[in-house]
Amino acid sequence: MGQTSGRQERSKKPEVAPSEIMEAEIEVQHNKEETEEVKAKNQKVTSVFGLADLKNEAIGLYNLGQSCCLNSLLQVFLMNIHFTRILRRITVPSSPAQRRKNVPYQMLLLLEKMQCGKCKAVSPTDLACCLSEHRVKLFVQHDAAQLFLTLWNLLKKQMKKPELVEELSDLYTICIQEHLACQRCSFEVKSNSTMLTLPLPVLDANSYRLKTLEDCLQYFFHPEELTGQNMCFCQQCGRKTTFLQSMKLVHLPQTLTLHLKRFCFERSSCTHKLSHHLPFPQELDLREVLTESQCQADDSEKATWQYELFAVVAHSGSSSCGHYCAYIRRLTDCKWYCFNDSEVCQVSWDDVKCTYGHSNLCWYANASLIFPNAALDFGMRIFKHTL
Repeated sequence: MGQTSGRQERSKKPEVAPSEIMEAEIEVQHNKEETEEVKAKNQKVTSVFGLADLKNEAIGLYNLGQSCCLNSLLQVFLMNIHFTRILRRITVPSSPAQRRKNVPYQMLLLLEKMQCGKCKAVSPTDLACCLSEHRVKLFVQHDAAQLFLTLWNLLKKQMKKPELVEELSDLYTICIQEHLACQRCSFEVKSNSTMLTLPLPVLDANSYRLKTLEDCLQYFFHPEELTGQNMCFCQQCGRKTTFLQSMKLVHLPQTLTLHLKRFCFERSSCTHKLSHHLPFPQELDLREVLTESQCQADDSEKATWQYELFAVVAHSGSSSCGHYCAYIRRLTDCKWYCFNDSEVCQVSWDDVKCTYGHSNLCWYANASLIFPNAALDFGMRIFKHTL
């Protein structure tokens, strides 16, 4: 009887209240809607960046002989999804000779090699030979900021499509307005200019150490009085007078490039490295750092001045001998990686903070170039909600 009773109980359908059925149906519908929303977001991200960019892998680059600076900068370029989206749409040169000398094309080939291969590292030999055709010296120690400018100028010069040149400029170019005001009369000169990097001093005019990245930014935009040998000719006064020089921020790009000027020139024409502690944040809001008098932009422009740290190029060693590596937060998973030539490993934010600097111990890695990405960037927000 017990067995019969058990079989009968198992064959019975459980009784469910109508309200529970309705709740279950609503939950299924809600989950379906969430799934469709995630699919829609993924499709939108893919259409914006391209499927290949979403599979961006952390692959190392072999050192060709003092090519650590080049390797670090290439990783910063190629790990930036917004840059690779531009790179994938370049015009392929027609002849083999033109392709060998075309920097954007050789960089694209390297990107494909990094993403399609199964090796932990690849060699940038072809790109390095291409750069040597444009008088970029190999097997020498480069300054990261100067080499970054050289690479960017070559990319911009050799991209044939005007719309890609414009996109590249929008991605990296900073717009500044310079003010020169005579202190004897009302004469004032204004001029607009563009910059690829903000060269931030780490010492003030009295050689005191600036304590944070925010201090460096404020000091860069702080007005400076031009006196003595630095006086300017005033057209209204008809002679040289004291002028007040000031910089005002007009526009910031999607990827901001900050150059910490850690190499100091002395009167003896020698240079030495400033390795003191100088922290920088993961999130940077320029609206909170700069005053109203240091900006020349409306509220809609300032709304885009919120940034999240994307990459850090760090230098260890002295001014005459050293090594570069790059710390990059991959946009597809928001995890930090250290790119040390052919060696790539996942690291923590605490590891990145080690590039803040430490007294005068120059053999520790010190941040040289800092790359924040716009925090309001559409792609970043989508990734954070879908991963």
